[in-house]
Amino acid sequence: MTLLKHLPNALTSANLICGCLGIISVFNFPVEAAYFVWAACFFDFLDGFAARILKVSSPIGKQLDSLADMVSFGVLPAMTMYIWLESNSVEGWVHYGAIMIALFSALRLAKFNIDENQSDSFVGIPTPANALLITSLVFLPESVRSLVFTGSVLLTITIVFSLLMVTPIKLLALKFKNFGWAGNEVRFTFLIISVSLLVFLQAGAIPFIILSYIVISLVSGSLGTKKK
Repeated sequence: MTLLKHLPNALTSANLICGCLGIISVFNFPVEAAYFVWAACFFDFLDGFAARILKVSSPIGKQLDSLADMVSFGVLPAMTMYIWLESNSVEGWVHYGAIMIALFSALRLAKFNIDENQSDSFVGIPTPANALLITSLVFLPESVRSLVFTGSVLLTITIVFSLLMVTPIKLLALKFKNFGWAGNEVRFTFLIISVSLLVFLQAGAIPFIILSYIVISLVSGSLGTKKK
């Protein structure tokens, strides 16, 4: 058990390593950045799961988790967008706008660390979701990709989604307290849509899945407010 209590931090460290490797690779192989983000998300899920199963937690583990997320879901997507903006922009300064992703990711993670009320919902887009959306743009169908990969559209995506990370909008937390339909209708609906998109678009479905997550969360929140 003495060794097992260090398993969550080891998994968090694996998340951090994926982020570092992704940053190294992005300058020569931008597509690989998405794979490292996927791997980082996997380890990010596992470290929390392991901590709950083993019933171990610590202030160090919480801080390490945020630092790893900053690298994998803040700096890595920022560097990916930097490369794309540099390649697709006419103005020489535009690609520096990608730094917004890292900056607002840091703000998002800092806000999350001091907010104890984000269990049933998230306030602002989580950094992993933002990183998944950005790095997976490269997998969009060619007809859509040609429209997205222009300097103006990429910069717009950068600005909008950076701001959405710190905007006080409530988004659904995908944590199932049980596996019954009652109480989980919105979560199951989102999963059905996600699986359907993945079947038809494969990796290119990820940006659409993130967008559907935002839309479903907003609609669900609006309907819930009206019921009250």
